[in-house]
Amino acid sequence: MFRRREAVPFAFVAEAESFRSNVAPPPKQRASTSELVSRTLIGLTVAAGFTGALLFGLPSLDTNQSSGHTQQSEASQGR
Repeated sequence: MFRRREAVPFAFVAEAESFRSNVAPPPKQRASTSELVSRTLIGLTVAAGFTGALLFGLPSLDTNQSSGHTQQSEASQGR
């Protein structure tokens, strides 16, 4: 593949530790009560949506249809 002709300066890699900052990032702020309540309500709404879709979709996935409920189009009735 591709090969470098010049040597990699490993001294730079060894000295990289001395260039790191000693300043720590600020701590994360805790979510307020209203944010927690809104996140919970959004999660419950999404879960209720999935549950409702599953409950309404299960009858259409049923393969055991009774013979009395056959669907026929108007064209197949032969008027």
